Amino acid sequence: MLKKITFLFASVLAIATSTQALAQGDLLERINSKGTITVGTEGTYAPFTYHDANGKLTGYDVEVTRAVAKKLGVTVEFKETQWDAMLAGLKAGRFDLVANQVALTTPERQATFDKSEPYSWSGAMLIARNDETRINQVEDVKGLKAAQTLSSNYGELAQKYQAKIVPIDGMAQGLLLIQQKRADITFNDALALLDYLKKHPNSGLKPVWEAENKVGAGLIVNKNNEEALAKISAAIEELRNDGTLKQLGEQFFGRDISVK
Repeated sequence: MLKKITFLFASVLAIATSTQALAQGDLLERINSKGTITVGTEGTYAPFTYHDANGKLTGYDVEVTRAVAKKLGVTVEFKETQWDAMLAGLKAGRFDLVANQVALTTPERQATFDKSEPYSWSGAMLIARNDETRINQVEDVKGLKAAQTLSSNYGELAQKYQAKIVPIDGMAQGLLLIQQKRADITFNDALALLDYLKKHPNSGLKPVWEAENKVGAGLIVNKNNEEALAKISAAIEELRNDGTLKQLGEQFFGRDISVK
């Protein structure tokens, strides 16, 4: 009986080890072998990743990823998932990379993942209802209800300033909760929030604070994939030089967001 248990434990350990190795190494070889990049994205985070009126998945990050794949000579398979499961899915090997306006700012994430050459630059913004009068500076969010995804850098920002977290799946849900007065505020990407306000002028929401510093977002891969990361970054640099990033920025934002 002991031998059976020992064998079973060894088998499980071997499977887990091989899965981790698959997730963390030989990404370029795997992509070339499949001829496809499997990409994790939300699909609900306009204008970076969303569905157009015809139901097609599109957005700035989506189209940048398609252009990168074309440079690499492979196709793309997008797998849509909620933000809080996205990086965990990458770590587990369900995706080859993540394309979702990720800046990779925390030490914990930097220890586990790597980011490509940035293809966009943006900062944090704070949104509240039009009748909100309590916020004159970002520190004033202390004790207010912040609608945030738990594992995002924006959720961490809300916690840093001691807001009370109301868990959400994504930005759209957070904005709805503010409108319904079930939350007071939300931190998110300035580009995404400004795009929302432009498209929804009667939303009843307003920006009350914006960070001065900008951070670069890129494609995210697991650690120990230096060769693949270098190829991806080189493709992004080509897209910058040939004007593709500028054209996509103008298409989705009305301006080039690939420069700081």
